[in-house]
Amino acid sequence: MNIEGRTYRRAALAAGVALALAGCGTTRYRPVSDTPVVIGKPYRVRGTTYRPAADPSFDVLGYASWYGAESGNQVALGERFRPKWITGAHTTLPLPTYVEVTALETGRTILVRINDRGPFARGRIVDLSRGAAEQLGIRHTGVAAVRVRRVDPPEKERARLRKGKQVAARPRVSDATLAVLRAQLADGVRRGVVQAP
Repeated sequence: MNIEGRTYRRAALAAGVALALAGCGTTRYRPVSDTPVVIGKPYRVRGTTYRPAADPSFDVLGYASWYGAESGNQVALGERFRPKWITGAHTTLPLPTYVEVTALETGRTILVRINDRGPFARGRIVDLSRGAAEQLGIRHTGVAAVRVRRVDPPEKERARLRKGKQVAARPRVSDATLAVLRAQLADGVRRGVVQAP
């Protein structure tokens, strides 16, 4: 076979493979796993550069929102997004990371598995899945003042979240502690350190 014939055959084969893959209409999702942990390279969204990094002492006050219309989409970790699971998105924490999210209005605290990037809206420090927003009690408010703290939960709790199941809520934060956290958040907003949504 001459060179022209081989080139044609390769092009036809490549086109056939591409057409077959396009016809499948399937996305290959990564299995839900805690390994390997992905930190990732710096990236830019809407003029802001984010630099992912490991931060074992991460403990931040700010605002949470939730998302749920993206059912079936692929999250930054490569897994399938499932709105009812207790997951979240953060701009720089390693993927996955486990965090405790506390609603400063109610003191309710839950464990969340971070497996996505975001939020990229002004004043938000974490996006929660619909399931996490429901468990935290903020689904109807849309946006809520929160504390997000990195934790290292036992494997039993990690395994439940990896299977899409909730873990028991943490003990409610005391009123005295909530008052201190709310005051710190208000001071941060006043000084411009924390953006209000």
